[in-house]
Parts: sequence; structure tokens; C-alpha cells
Amino acid sequence: MNPRDILKYGHLTVLDSIKDIPEDAWYTNGVCGWWSVRDIIGHLASYEHLLIELLTSFLGGDGETPYLDTLAEVGGLGFNDVEVGRRQEYSVQEALDEYNAAYGRVAALVPQIPADTWPEVGTLPWYGPEYALDDFIVYSFYGHKREHSAQINVYRDKLKEEGVIGGGD
Repeated sequence: MNPRDILKYGHLTVLDSIKDIPEDAWYTNGVCGWWSVRDIIGHLASYEHLLIELLTSFLGGDGETPYLDTLAEVGGLGFNDVEVGRRQEYSVQEALDEYNAAYGRVAALVPQIPADTWPEVGTLPWYGPEYALDDFIVYSFYGHKREHSAQINVYRDKLKEEGVIGGGD
């Protein structure tokens, strides 16, 4: 498994899904539940921050972990509500800048993790004792980004049908 590529392709999938959505369309609710495209990008940014904290812990970092702490305290759905709620005042550019910057930090940390650490089962007991870090990034990052990108693409198709964006890819 190549974690750098898995994370890169998930990131590129997100960027491709948002490439031609006009700024005002980023605020329309209902793309994923009540979330808008801006909310989805904010949500994904919060997961990038969570991954930064997790990867840093594998590198011996013992700093503060507010994202991991929130996830442990309120669970997955609560985490989503808290983090999307924190970003309700963000502009499109602020949401996108945060997401891209956090992904950049993740991309810089990934090569620092020893290759034999990624497949080591049991390193994330809170995720499940039978899982490894590489499982976590495939399911919780690549798969997660593919799922939200598909939702955004359905919304893009609607915008195309309405003539808001062009029909070509």
C-alpha cells in the first residue's frame, strides 16, 4: 500500500468535484443532508486536522489533540456537528484554504511515518483492534472523500441541468 498515493488521489478527487462550482452555489444546503458544498469541505478539513494529530502521535508528538479529543468525547456524528458548526461563518475561500493547508500538512507528515508502521494491526485500538493505520486512511479518508465527492458530483449534475455550469468535464 502506498499511503501517499491513497491520500493524494482522495484529495484530487475532492478538488475535481468542486472545480467549476460557482461560489454562490457553494452555500446551497442539501448536497449531503443539510450540508452545502462549503460545509462538506469544512467537514473534510476537520478530518485532515484529525489526521494531522494522529500522524503526529505516530511520530512521538505529545502535543494537544483537540480534534481527537472532540471525536472521543462526542463520537463521530457529534464530531461532524461540532466541526461543521464551527465553520458556519467561513467563506468559500476560507473553507478551501483550510482544507488545502491541512491536506498539505498531512502530505508532509506521511513520508515521515515508517513503512512498517502503516500495516501494523492494533495501533488504533479506538478504531478497532483488528485495524491498522493504512486501513484507517483507506476507509476514513480515501473512501470518505470519494463518498462526499460523489455527493458533490450529483449536485454538479443538477447545476449542469439548470445551466448554472457548463456541461463538459
